Amino acid sequence: MHPERRFTFSCLALVAFVALSGHAFSKTVAVGSCTSLVNFATIQAAVNASPAGTVIKVCPGNYPEQVAIIAKNLTLEGIEYGTEDAVVILPPAGGLVPNVTDVVSGNPVAAQLVVQNAGPVSISNLTVDGTGNGLSCGPDVRGILFQNSSGTVNHVAVRNQVPNGIPNGCQVGESIWVETAAGHSSAVTVKHSSVHNYNKNGITGNDAGTNLTLTGNYVQGAGVVPDGGAAQNGIQLGFGATGTIKDNVVIDNIYGDPTVAASADVLLYDTAENSDIIISGNVVGNSQLPIVLFTDAAGVYGDGVSVTDNKVFGTSTDDGIDVCTNGNTVTGNTIVNSAEAGVHLDASCGSTGHNNTVTGNTILESACAGILDDTNGGGFNTITDDTYFTVPFTLTSSTSKCNLSAGTAMLAKAKATRKFSPAR
Repeated sequence: MHPERRFTFSCLALVAFVALSGHAFSKTVAVGSCTSLVNFATIQAAVNASPAGTVIKVCPGNYPEQVAIIAKNLTLEGIEYGTEDAVVILPPAGGLVPNVTDVVSGNPVAAQLVVQNAGPVSISNLTVDGTGNGLSCGPDVRGILFQNSSGTVNHVAVRNQVPNGIPNGCQVGESIWVETAAGHSSAVTVKHSSVHNYNKNGITGNDAGTNLTLTGNYVQGAGVVPDGGAAQNGIQLGFGATGTIKDNVVIDNIYGDPTVAASADVLLYDTAENSDIIISGNVVGNSQLPIVLFTDAAGVYGDGVSVTDNKVFGTSTDDGIDVCTNGNTVTGNTIVNSAEAGVHLDASCGSTGHNNTVTGNTILESACAGILDDTNGGGFNTITDDTYFTVPFTLTSSTSKCNLSAGTAMLAKAKATRKFSPAR
């Protein structure tokens, strides 16, 4: 007997079997023919044939398809070939079709790249472009959609999620969207990515169980959207979600008629209670409301947020930082050229604007007050060591003291509940 030889023959046979099996055992495959790897003609074909853990390298080129990654962990990576480095996922020639339903509403969604009940899934160095989607007001068009999934989006461009390419007031059309059904969880990081030309929202994380981390991204709205269009939000955490928003640049989200709706660069709308959400180191502005902490159920959602070391500039009609929840920390921010107050401790969401700490901020050139405290000192807020330059009032509780060129309508609006339009 020669057990050693028999073992050697068995190993050789296994190696030969793996080599001949091709698709089933390969851990790195390609889409396109720019490598010597096993390759596929479409991204979806590579996803379908690949076992969990596969790295899918995508050659430069246009890929007119809708991609679904379901119940497996994969890496999807655009690669450089020669002097080319653009991997672009576009709608198919006939336009987008519904391929998933929203986990909350059950409404149909046409997602260009959906990750469902999967993870971790890594997506990097590619573009998701909604040009030619062929949709109108429905179904909703979303660029990258994570449902009940985890993963990372890194150095990705997501753009043109506008129904039929024509901006409209249908409140649909989002670039990156993360959502979670009851009893599930989603943990997604989006970093160093570009998001622009969305109809409704740039990056959205909704629902309890969602944890969205955003770092070093560039998000740009359309500028002034006329009345009748969609009220855009650059970044939104909402409806029980939590996360971290750090070192991003978010600009140009403005709704044309501020008496009808409000747009925000960073909108926290009914986020998880006391979940230690951090908004830090961002540059936000040239917008209607750069940073907003809002709840429509005071004491239930949205308290306990840290807003630190952000640079806030150029609001068109409203405050630099609007705090319509309780127990938050606003410190070390630089706030320049606000149309109303630099920081507004806002009581219009119910029993809100209370127990906040506002300290160490620098506020330059606000049209109303440096800090507007609706509670007039009765909200147990701590307001200390802030620095003011060229503001009419450093600290006030009444907009009636402010000389706003927009007149009494604007003064009344400052005390009214904002008409935010979160994507849901």
